[in-house]
Amino acid sequence: MAASEENSALFPIFILTIMALPLVPYTIIKLFHAVSKKATNINCQCSVCFRSGKYRKSIFKRISNFSTYSNLTLVLLWVIMAVLVYYIKHISSEIQVFEPFSILGLEAGASDSEIKKAYRRLSIQYHPDKNPDPEAHKYFVDFISKAYQALTDPVSRENFEKYGHPDGRQGLQVGIALPEFLLDIDGSSGGILLLGIVGVCIILPLMIAVIYLSRSAKYTGNYVMHSTIYTYYLNMKPSLAPSKVLDLFVKATEYRDTPVHRIDEEPLQKLFVLVRSELNLDMKNIRQEQAKFFKQHPGYVKTELLIQAQLTRETSELSPNLQHDLKRVLELAPRLLEELMKMTLIPRTPQGHGWLRPATGVVELSQCIIQAVPLSARKATGSSEGYAPFLQLPHFSETVVKKIARKKIRTFEDFRDMKPEERAELLTQVAGFSAAESEDVEKVLQMMPSVSLDISCETEGEEGIQDGDIVTLHAWVTLERGNGLIRALPHAPYFPCDKEENFWLLLADSSLNDVWISQRVNFMDEATAIIAASKAIQELKEGSGASPRDVNAAVKEAIAKVKKGSRLVMGKFQAPAEGNYNLTSFCLCDSWIGCDAKSNLKLKVLKRSRAGTRGGVSADEVPTVEDGIEEEEEEEEEGYDDYESEYSEDDEEVKDKKNKGAVANGSARNKSNGSSSDGSGSEED
Repeated sequence: MAASEENSALFPIFILTIMALPLVPYTIIKLFHAVSKKATNINCQCSVCFRSGKYRKSIFKRISNFSTYSNLTLVLLWVIMAVLVYYIKHISSEIQVFEPFSILGLEAGASDSEIKKAYRRLSIQYHPDKNPDPEAHKYFVDFISKAYQALTDPVSRENFEKYGHPDGRQGLQVGIALPEFLLDIDGSSGGILLLGIVGVCIILPLMIAVIYLSRSAKYTGNYVMHSTIYTYYLNMKPSLAPSKVLDLFVKATEYRDTPVHRIDEEPLQKLFVLVRSELNLDMKNIRQEQAKFFKQHPGYVKTELLIQAQLTRETSELSPNLQHDLKRVLELAPRLLEELMKMTLIPRTPQGHGWLRPATGVVELSQCIIQAVPLSARKATGSSEGYAPFLQLPHFSETVVKKIARKKIRTFEDFRDMKPEERAELLTQVAGFSAAESEDVEKVLQMMPSVSLDISCETEGEEGIQDGDIVTLHAWVTLERGNGLIRALPHAPYFPCDKEENFWLLLADSSLNDVWISQRVNFMDEATAIIAASKAIQELKEGSGASPRDVNAAVKEAIAKVKKGSRLVMGKFQAPAEGNYNLTSFCLCDSWIGCDAKSNLKLKVLKRSRAGTRGGVSADEVPTVEDGIEEEEEEEEEGYDDYESEYSEDDEEVKDKKNKGAVANGSARNKSNGSSSDGSGSEED
């Protein structure tokens, strides 16, 4: 029974140990990440972002940011640990170890006479004849008498001094640190133990599995509904114009389920009047167009009007209910746009290529939503992207753009290439900006990324590229900013959520509207990029038969590049038929307008002279359209009547590319501050 009580007392210590093993290191890592985030400020520091309150750390915002499920669970576990520590300390004071010398108030090694004197003194105090208190009687019998007997008997005293116990050496006792009621299997607690085992081992896993399967049946890994992916897939067209991408984007099931109340009808009608010029409607028959527009699903109508309010910056005119719905729409937008982008790049052609035109349209829509810039502002007015890049700068408007255009600053690249002193003078004297407003513009320009590309295509272990080879693409994407940061959040005062910059690297044939290779690039996680680049370079060098010394040198060089702001992108594709191919590599940013890079790449494919083909996935094995779905290859001629994407190219540009320099072995280098710059090189025979 005593052993059982001792095991039961150890149960809180056992639970405390099990909790502390994962909790302590997890808390240290969490605190380290929190401190490192505060050490480097990656937010925009302009006054417009500050006034928006997006990054302002009020007491309520701090509490809401802290009140996440993980943080609250962490605090709860620490509270439980504190209670366990207090309980263990309390029960340890109740458990008294049998120490004869301590009980008699003596030091170890006391003589027999000292033991007898102490015993007589305590007998006068605790003996039943002297003290009628029952507790005193119990203490005298259980402790004082036993301690005196243990120290007066020569054998017992010798055993205690040698082994710490009057009975001599004690054997090893093994127990279970569980409560006593759980160990009483024969009693009434047997059913409780059985019920606990069944609940933890059977019912709990089944419940978790049911919840996971029911959720995964509706959502993808990116928390987008499968029905949304299916809708995007079916309605995606190769000729989808950028201005038509929004019509497809709002068809998401998440937006269809947006509640529309009666009190929203009048505010939505007023909002329609404010944004109708952006809705691709026939203004001559506006009444018929308006009636046709509102005949759509109410959720789609509400979502499209709210997004147009975001693009035209008319959100201040919204009612509180509509502002709440707008925040939800914008919170869902980044991951829905990412899935829509994937649907444009999914293999559609027999060669396994995606579609370039709708892909660039999705990126342009993402840029406009993040920066709150109308799609109509991208219409060409002397430059490929219009005046849209200027509108993402603080304090800029269409009027300011017209003023600085009189000083022959017609493109955004011209404005960025100016010296800071000249730019400040232009803004203060021509645009009428104050010194503080000019400083805000300079801060945002310093935050804007400048991307450069270093791309090469080759057949590993062979000279030249032949028909049917598996071609490997090596691309180093390098990002630089004026303020020296690599990790940064974009300037987006009108977007209510934190949004990381993402870049899409595309290798495409613009003349055929085909995307050969696509991959998303992110500069926020340096550790993951180092691991990926090191592994890729190591496998590449070892496969080519390089020595260990050369492999280590190449890996160190790759790590240094990553730390300086570069990311390695690798991909494989099967070489097409013999011929010369004028390809274009795009690096498109989903958060900034006018910060994309583009370079030309000439790929020369020779006639096959080597036996066999490289191992890999052939074009016939690339998955295309799902069974039972008949893809409509309809040309939407009216789509091309809209504004042209800044990435679209006409036939004359394609001919110029063929005459321009690019490398015939499939390599090109280009550094670009905007999307209008092209790469160049020299042709090698």
